[in-house]
Amino acid sequence: MLNRIIAFIFFANYFVGLLAVALSLETAFQLNVPLNSPVYYALLFCTTVFYYTFAYSGPVAPKVSTNPRTEWYRLHYRFVRLSQLLLFIFCTALASWYLLENFHSILHLPFYYWLLLITIPLAAILYYGLLPKSIISLNLRRTGWLKAFVIGYVWAGCVNLFPIAALRIEQGVTVTEPIMMLWLFAKNWMFCTVNAIMFDMKDYDDDANIQLKTFAVRMGLRNTIYYVLVPLLVVGLISLLTFASYRGFGITTIALNMIPFVCLLIVAFSLQRRQSILFYLIVIDGLLLVKALCGIAGSVFVHHSALLH
Repeated sequence: MLNRIIAFIFFANYFVGLLAVALSLETAFQLNVPLNSPVYYALLFCTTVFYYTFAYSGPVAPKVSTNPRTEWYRLHYRFVRLSQLLLFIFCTALASWYLLENFHSILHLPFYYWLLLITIPLAAILYYGLLPKSIISLNLRRTGWLKAFVIGYVWAGCVNLFPIAALRIEQGVTVTEPIMMLWLFAKNWMFCTVNAIMFDMKDYDDDANIQLKTFAVRMGLRNTIYYVLVPLLVVGLISLLTFASYRGFGITTIALNMIPFVCLLIVAFSLQRRQSILFYLIVIDGLLLVKALCGIAGSVFVHHSALLH
C-alpha cells in the first residue's frame, strides 16, 4: 500500500507541483514580500503537474517496460488521461478567473515585465517542440547539454519571476531590492540546472543510444560529477558566501542556506553507483524541497534579527 502511494505521488508528478509552490513561497519569504493569492498557487500547482505529465500521456506502451515509471503509466493510462483532462479544466478555469479578476492590472503591467516573462513559457513550449513545425522546428529537449540549462531557466522563471509579476498584478507590490531578486533568480537557475544534469545521468544509456549529447553522454558519468557538477556547486557556494557577506547575513542564515548545496554535493557523488528511478524522483527532486524549506527558515532568521535591531 505504501509503495503504491509513493509511486502515485512521485510518478504522477504531484510532488513536482508541490515543489513549484514551495520554491515560490521561498521567493516571497526571502524577498520579504506578501504571499500571492491562493488562486495563483493553485494555478501554478495544476499547470506544473499537467506540463510534467504531458510527455507520458501519449499512446499506451504495447508491452511491459523495465522502466518502473514507464510501466506505471502503462498500467494507469486511464487515470493519467482523466487526470490530465481534469487538470486542463482546472487550469483553464483558474486562469480565466485570474484574468478576469486582474484584467486591468495585467493590461497595465510594465513592458519590461512582459519582456522577461514571455521567454519562460516560450522556452517551456520549445522544450517539447509544441509549436507547429511550419513556424519553428525546434525541440529544446533534444539539444543535449543545453537541455539542463533550459529546464533550470524555466524553473527559476516560474518560481522567481512569475510570483513577483503576479504580486505586482494582484497587490501592486514592487520589489524594492532588484539585486536580491536577480541573485535569487541566478541561484535558482544554477541549482535547478545542476538538478537537471543529475537527472540526465539516470538516462545515460537511453540518451547514448539515440545520440542525445547530454553532459553524461559527452563526458561520462564520473567526469560529469567531477568536472561539471562539483565546479558548479562550488561556484554556487562561493557566490552564496560572497552575497551573504555583502548583505551581512548571520551565521544561522548562512548555514541554513548552505545545507541544500552540501546535500546536493553528497548526492552528486552517490551517483557514481547506479540508482533507481525513485531515488531520483524522491532524493534529487527532494533536494529542491530542502532548498525551499532552508531558504524560508533562513529568511525568518534574517527578518527576526532585523526586528530585534
